[in-house]
Amino acid sequence: MFVRTTAARLWEAARQTVRDARRAGGPPLRLTRRARQFDALVALTLGIATIYYGIDNADNVVVREIAPGVERVIPRPNGPSGMAFMVTLALIASSALVLRRRYPLAVLCIVTAATLATPQSVMRLTFYAFVIAVYGAAVYSPYRVATLVTLPVSVLLVGTSGNSVTPIVPNEYIALLILVPMAVASVGLRTWKLRTDEGQTRLSALEREQAEALRQAVEHERARIARELHDVVTHNVSVMIIQAGAARKIMKSSPAEAGEALLAVEASGRAAMTELRHVMGLLTMGSEGKGEGLGADEAGSAGALAPQPGLEQLEALVGRVQDAGLSVDLTVNGPPCPLLPGVELAAYRVVQEALTNTVKHATGATAAVTVEYGPGLLRVEVTDTGGQPNVGAGNGRGLIGLRERLAVYDGTLNTGRCLTGGYRVEALIPLEGL
Repeated sequence: MFVRTTAARLWEAARQTVRDARRAGGPPLRLTRRARQFDALVALTLGIATIYYGIDNADNVVVREIAPGVERVIPRPNGPSGMAFMVTLALIASSALVLRRRYPLAVLCIVTAATLATPQSVMRLTFYAFVIAVYGAAVYSPYRVATLVTLPVSVLLVGTSGNSVTPIVPNEYIALLILVPMAVASVGLRTWKLRTDEGQTRLSALEREQAEALRQAVEHERARIARELHDVVTHNVSVMIIQAGAARKIMKSSPAEAGEALLAVEASGRAAMTELRHVMGLLTMGSEGKGEGLGADEAGSAGALAPQPGLEQLEALVGRVQDAGLSVDLTVNGPPCPLLPGVELAAYRVVQEALTNTVKHATGATAAVTVEYGPGLLRVEVTDTGGQPNVGAGNGRGLIGLRERLAVYDGTLNTGRCLTGGYRVEALIPLEGL
């Protein structure tokens, strides 16, 4: 039983290896016209040089010193058949390099076979093509597993064959052998510098675009927040008008009730002035023109004269979220104290945005909402236990809006993942001086 299980595991590992070898590790290489022309030029140049070498060295013999005072005569292919054989090998090895970027592994196999068939005395026919094919397979092949297997095998076959004699470079080509790599290295260094400069330019442009997108998002959120605070001010002014009208009517008959109505007018006026100060501070925050665009939308929202939601509507909000399938626990700590309508609106929006994100990005999670009235501080915290996301990643505008909203009242927003899993959103709003 153990042997059968081990064999099954080995068989499965072998099948997986074969599947990995057939799977591309990246997208296919996009060949440019310049790259195809360069490969054709390399193949043509190498083909002409090796074919000329084969024709020029037919019927010759090679004398090499294998030991001090000991020489060995190495015959080369001779006759028309020998010349045709060498020309064929040179033609196959060099012409295959035209496809070294498109089919790097196939080209390596073809050139390796031609190198193994090349006689020891004329290794220059295919050796240089073999070096180029090895480089092409290592750089351009998308099949990394197959490449890691094929490269060592090809090198070992050529290195351990009977033809494993490194070609000797003639003395007249030594200067060329030194200058050509230097020229290639210089061109490569220049190309790398140009690409680096181009990459830095693109990165700078992308950073500018992201900064501009963030600025526009902040402007949009500030305009939306200003519209909501405008509704708060409008509601307070509407209450003032109603209370002032009631006080005028009952001033002679019920002076006490008229006095209470005027006190309510005074309180509403103070709240309206406070909220108006926050609205103006929001619109003038940062560069000028932040509040542009408050036109038809503002007028429409002002005409409704409906109060914006506050902490009293949290239970209704939690109920709607629970109806959507999310279990939410609402906890209120500390004695509630009277707050500005804008502060209650900001706290309400924090809970609303956090629960909305939980519904979107944490299916199956449970959430907890905590509202804590502390000495001079209002703390609102929303946590969830984490779950499976069912909607794509957001654009981050919700958190930007919350930070801008809290900044109106010198509040702060802390967000991040919990150590036990899930996500946490905490808003701190100072109440002193409001």
